Amino acid sequence: MVNISIDYQGELRCEAWHGPSGRRLETDAPVDNHGKGESFSPTDLAATALGSCMATIMGIAAGQRGLDLSGMRMEVTKEMSADSPRRITRITTSFQIPGEFSEDDRKMLERAALECPVHQSLHPGIERPVTFNWNAS
Repeated sequence: MVNISIDYQGELRCEAWHGPSGRRLETDAPVDNHGKGESFSPTDLAATALGSCMATIMGIAAGQRGLDLSGMRMEVTKEMSADSPRRITRITTSFQIPGEFSEDDRKMLERAALECPVHQSLHPGIERPVTFNWNAS
């Protein structure tokens, strides 16, 4: 169990503290939803959670096989609904993975990414296309 404390700061901003580490982060509503867009929005954090979770689970799987994913990058694009209720409709994730990997290792790492807890927890109505670009530099 992890405790996260959140204080509403006013003007559509929140400050959150991660209980175990004491680290903090701020959120702000996006410009298209009455905010200033000066930090991650809550839905931005959902998309960020997906990309970083996929990378983390891939890293765990890679480490178990003695593989190195250093230099891997991801681009995550979040799309919101145009109608009501406002919601995430699509999160596109693209991996750029440098280095040489066997076909078996690639399949295993791709499977690990798609089995990450965030990917498994998102509502099935959210489209989640993922591309893996191997040997990227």
